Amino acid sequence: MYRAGDEFDQREWLEELDAVADELDLDAEARSTAKDLFLSTAESPEERSKPPALAASVYAGALIAGDQRSQTAVADAAGVSRLVVQERWKQILERAGFDAPTW
Repeated sequence: MYRAGDEFDQREWLEELDAVADELDLDAEARSTAKDLFLSTAESPEERSKPPALAASVYAGALIAGDQRSQTAVADAAGVSRLVVQERWKQILERAGFDAPTW
């Protein structure tokens, strides 16, 4: 869960999340889920940790919403490597209280 102020504090990153979602043409549910995941797991103040968290949140959010995109497509849209998405998306789910799939 996140505080209401987190949305304000992370507004620049949420704009970036929207830009990535636009590039991927994600539906509203996937965008909302990605935003919730990002805000719930973006406690690190280090700016360098934000792009990987954002990309993994978008991938996981789209997966949960049934609007899945490939890890490569998400990584390209977010400007990170596919390996970053592959390594982080399950962590994002687990930190947000979901059970990550075992496949």
